[in-house]
Amino acid sequence: MGRLSEARAQLEEALAKDPDEIAALNDLAVSYSMEERFDAARHLLEEVLARGGPREQQAALVNLSELYALDGYLSAALAHLASAKAIDPGRPEPSYGLALLADEQGDHVGSRAALREALEADRGGVARRELAFIYTEERLHLEALLAEASGDVATASSRWRELVRGRFPVLAQTGQRHLEELERAP
Repeated sequence: MGRLSEARAQLEEALAKDPDEIAALNDLAVSYSMEERFDAARHLLEEVLARGGPREQQAALVNLSELYALDGYLSAALAHLASAKAIDPGRPEPSYGLALLADEQGDHVGSRAALREALEADRGGVARRELAFIYTEERLHLEALLAEASGDVATASSRWRELVRGRFPVLAQTGQRHLEELERAP
């Protein structure tokens, strides 16, 4: 948490010097989210949507979708991801979010299609590595999907088992569903 506090302090300092630094505003919102200061994060992300350019707005929409999904507002999360994707369909971040959301809802076809789009747009994996998740279980979910998609059953199974033991019931159910499907696979 020390590095997060340092990063937050640097972002706050940068914004004090230049309040129009929209990218820093979005990054500060992410740091607030990671500290579970969700209302403050939402407020900053809404400001990014109002004042930012297309790239900043897209990032804010993806970040807001995560907050809505965590609160159980899946239709709002989906709408934010669809809006983010419409801004720049070539960016992978909205597609990664859509893949995770579809998987949580049991939509295998939608999840695989969105993951395929994300991977095609993110051939070097840079965007995937730079994704900031509020909770480790979210990254585990993505890692499990990626391992399963690449045919790495051992890694996928390991990640799904970790999710089953996690603190989020919807992700535990998702992990259990995948484990059962892997057991039934030839």
